[in-house]
Formats: sequence, C-alpha cells, structure tokens
Amino acid sequence: MSAARPCRRPLALAGLFVWHLRSTGVWQIPCQFVHLYHVANNRLITFQYFNFLKRMYVTRCNKDLSQRAKPKSDSIVSPFHELQQLDQEKKVVNKISPVSPVHQLWSETSSRNELREMKSAAETEDSVILVGTESKEDRRWKEMKLRLDDLPGILARLSKIKLTALVVSTASAGFAMAPVPFELTCFLLASFGTGLASCAANSINQFFEVPFDSNMNRTKNRPLVRGQISPLLAVCFAASCGIPGIALLTLGVNPLTGALGAFNIILYTCCYTPLKRMSIVNTWVGAVVGAIPPVMGWTAATGSLDAGALLLGGILYSWQFPHFNALSWGLREDYSRGGYCMMSVTHPGLCRRVALRHCLALIGLSTVAPVLDITTWTFPIISLPINLYISYLGFRFYRDADRSSSRKLFFCSLWHLPMLLLVMFTCKKSVLKKEDKGDLPGGSHETAMEIRLP
Repeated sequence: MSAARPCRRPLALAGLFVWHLRSTGVWQIPCQFVHLYHVANNRLITFQYFNFLKRMYVTRCNKDLSQRAKPKSDSIVSPFHELQQLDQEKKVVNKISPVSPVHQLWSETSSRNELREMKSAAETEDSVILVGTESKEDRRWKEMKLRLDDLPGILARLSKIKLTALVVSTASAGFAMAPVPFELTCFLLASFGTGLASCAANSINQFFEVPFDSNMNRTKNRPLVRGQISPLLAVCFAASCGIPGIALLTLGVNPLTGALGAFNIILYTCCYTPLKRMSIVNTWVGAVVGAIPPVMGWTAATGSLDAGALLLGGILYSWQFPHFNALSWGLREDYSRGGYCMMSVTHPGLCRRVALRHCLALIGLSTVAPVLDITTWTFPIISLPINLYISYLGFRFYRDADRSSSRKLFFCSLWHLPMLLLVMFTCKKSVLKKEDKGDLPGGSHETAMEIRLP
C-alpha cells in the first residue's frame, strides 16, 4: 500500500495541472494562433493588400488624381488610330468607391485581362486587315505603263543579251579560225547580223513560252510574263531584228551564211521550243542550234563549208552537253513545274552519262584539229589539262549526282570554252605557210602573191 501511493501522486498532480489550464484557457492559444493565420490568409492580408490600402489612401486624399498613358510608337497607320489617340489622352479619376479587398483585387485582375485581350484582338484584326489589303492590292490587275527609259533594259532581257553575246563570240571565233586573211568589214557585218538573228530567235522563244515560264522561278520575271511589254511589241521587235539580220548576212556577207542564220532561227523557234515539252530529243536539237554560230563565222570568212567549220561546230556541240546538263540538274523542280521534258527530270542517269561522254569527246576533237591542218600539234597538248579537268568534273557529276558536283561542272564550263577557243586561236596554222603550199580555199599561187603585197 505504501508503494502505490507515491505512484498516484504524480498522476494527481498532472490532472490538477490540466484542470488548471482548462480553467484559465491557456491551452487554446496555439489553436487560436492557427485560426488567426487561416483568417488572415482568407482575407488576403499580403504585401499586395498593403499596396492596395496605400492606393486607396492616396486616392481618398487626392480626389483629382491624373494619370497619363505612355505613348506607344505606331510603325504603321491602323484603322484604330482614333481609339489609340483617345487612349493616350489625359484620364481623370474623380472618385473611387470603397470596395472589399477580395472583390477589388478580383475586379482589378479581370479588368487587366480584358484590356489585354482587347488589345491583342485589335492588333490581330489590324494585321489581318493590313495583310488582306496588301494581298488584294498585289492581286489586283494593274496596267503596266511602259516608259522609254526602261525600254532598252526590257528589250535586252527579251533578247537574252548574255546568251546573244555568247553566240556572237563563238561566231567571231569561227571567223578568226578560218584560214584566210582577216577582213574587218566582213567581220563586223557577220557579227552584227549573227547578233540580230540571235535576238530574234530568243524573242520568239519567249513569246511562245509565256504560260510555261510563269510556273518557273528562273523565268517568272521575264518581260512578257510580268506584262512589261505587250506580245505585239515583242513580235515586232523580233521581226525588226530577224529580217535585217538575215538580209545583212545574205547581202553583206554571203548567201551561205544568211541561209545558215535563217535555218538556225527556224530550228530554234519551230523545232527546239516545242520539243522541250514533248521529248528529251530537244537537248540534242538545242546542241545543234548552239553549234551553228561558229560554222557561220567560218563560212562568213571563207564562203565555203569546210572540215574546219565542222570541227568547230563539233566542239561547240559537245561542249553544250556538260554545260546544259549540269545547269538543268539544279533546275529539275523548275522544269517539272513548267512542264518541260528534260533529261535531268525524266532520265537522270542518261543525263549524267551523256555529260561525261561529251567531256571525253572534247579531248578527241582537240586531237583532230592538227590532223585537219587547222592548228599545230601543240594545241592538243596545251588544251589537255583543261579538257582533263572538265572530264574529271564530269566523272564527279556522274558518280555523285548531287547539286554540288553539277554546280562545279557548270561553272567550269563557263571558263572552259573561252579558254579552249583562245588556245586554239594561238595554235592556229599561219596563213602565210598555207599560201606557200597553195592551200588557200578557192585561190591560186598568183592570188597568194597578191595578198602578200602591201
């Protein structure tokens, strides 16, 4: 009994302490603190709430509070210009009615969200209206007014002036390679007549291909496609170039050169142009068209169609295949959209093989030149490095079949032809040696003696 009494005393003391806490209410302090925290959190007593109280105090003390919106820089004039001016004007807040904190914050955030939505909607509508007006203005039909200042440039693009310059240069090379003394008047007449014939052929070609050129990125900016000149003016320009050009070649040079010029115009406009949408044979026909100008230069100088003229035509014929096949390889999408039947689109393997074959053919044709007594034997030796280089690029194009190899082959062909013709001219057989042998075409030893006299 004595041992149980000490154990009951602490329990009695603990019960008395708990009873004392209940009577005084001290044990409810933690619960009250948690309750106050929840109440404060529900009433949003935060830093933002204190800022709100600060604004309420300022507005009550200063009832005529002025607010000015920050001006916004307008890059373009919009149909909401008047609304923006109204927003930028001075706004006066007369009185703010007291509102509970929760509702005030909710209304403030909702009003801000509404303003943002209205501004974004206004901006989107403004951009849509501007895009719509621009697209309508771009699609609207406008009459193109031709100015005399723009006419030379338009006619130059209509006649493909760069291609015409290449044609005239190859004709000049044929004239210079002819085994006769150089005559300046005949050379100028032949070059000018060949240039006029080329301008006429290119203008007629663009006249026929307007609906197809409009689908290609490379040709959609041509004058007839854009409507810079009328088709009637293009046909008149072609006639004003073709008729005097053929007449000048026939009457001023010789009938054989005039006949070749007329044949080349017909072959280019009536055969090559429609064949581009029918068969891949158009590439071979186009190579014949490009091979005729040096033959015209030769016939303009000699008046006859010799083996040397055919050799020059063969060199130009073979050179055009690596040149054009490499160019067309990078334009396959354009040609397919335009509806052209090209080797690079329908027969890509054949396109690469033909380019490589004719690169190698240039080496053989360069070797034939001294055999025909047109150049010395140094010509095939000097021209061998550049012919081997273009053959190497042709092999790379055949093996890789990508845009990089085709681009390298195309740019190589641009400098290869003038370099080859220049080397061929420097290795040309001397006219005096042929006169000594009596090899001048259509002449005798007596005429050779007369040519030597000053």
